[in-house]
Amino acid sequence: MNVAKILIVDDAKFMRTLVRDALTSGGHEIVGEAENGNQAIEMYDQLKPDLTTMDITMREKDGLEAAQEILKKDPSARIIMVTALGQEDLLAKAIKMGVKDFVVKPFPPERLQTAAAKALA
Repeated sequence: MNVAKILIVDDAKFMRTLVRDALTSGGHEIVGEAENGNQAIEMYDQLKPDLTTMDITMREKDGLEAAQEILKKDPSARIIMVTALGQEDLLAKAIKMGVKDFVVKPFPPERLQTAAAKALA
């Protein structure tokens, strides 16, 4: 398996840590962590990650807006939404936009690893 470079976007530090642990234990490299959508776009441009995990609900700029801007600039961007329960309507919008997959919090590490593998395939 190739090691993927991953950007983690979530406003909660503990959630970034959970995502980081799940993906590094799956053999991936975390190249950056952003805590809002504006940082996510900036870091995406700088780091050119193979995969981005994106929280939907964040201050400043939410994950949907950030994903939309990233996909507009780079239609081949691979983004997985990591979201709380009850955001199904937003997820449908995200999938239509071109987001590869979504994972509902709280998640077992294997679920995130599977979503990452699928998005990177």
